[in-house]
Amino acid sequence: MSVTNIPIIARAKTLILDFFFPKNPLAEIIENLPLHVFMAKTQRDLSGRAIFSYRDPIVNCAVRELKYRGNRKIASLLAATLFEEIASQEDETSPFLGGKKPLLIPVPISKKRRRQRGFNQCELLLSSMPPEYANFFETGLNLLIKPKETKTQTGSVTREKRLTNLHGAFEVASPGKVAGRRIIVVDDVTTTGATFEEARRALRRAGARDIKFIAVAH
Repeated sequence: MSVTNIPIIARAKTLILDFFFPKNPLAEIIENLPLHVFMAKTQRDLSGRAIFSYRDPIVNCAVRELKYRGNRKIASLLAATLFEEIASQEDETSPFLGGKKPLLIPVPISKKRRRQRGFNQCELLLSSMPPEYANFFETGLNLLIKPKETKTQTGSVTREKRLTNLHGAFEVASPGKVAGRRIIVVDDVTTTGATFEEARRALRRAGARDIKFIAVAH
């Protein structure tokens, strides 16, 4: 299947979803919210694992629109919040590690899941970043991959079960492109941190020097 066909397939699936499962009216409101209003109306996550609380109705709706419908308007809104959060955590006075910008890598999905959904929501987030993003960061697509199909994490309640489920799920396709680099792994939702631990394990094996993690919601 050609990569250029994926957006068409994703849009077709969205139309089918809209027919059988009408869009949440809240989603249309969120699509038109200015960034500062969205930030003011949403509950922050207090655990330090993510930006927002997934229990917040606005956040929950926004993430579901991103994940299951590939909503580009909401993707741009969430991407803007990600950019502001990451930029605020970076020390602007410090030089780039090895003269290179931090590399943002999306949490990968398996080929089977991509065929079913038509897109990777974390890749959509990074492709929706504001223009100034490129001045400070780079995006590393297809560097961290998921060749192993795993059970859905939804039913894995404990951290131990999630870690077992994900063990060996991720690989680095081009180790030379991450070796010595400063990496920020991006996810839409985090629960126990098991995904990040497995991603970090794979990136460390490939020689990444510094690895951080950020998620939209927890």
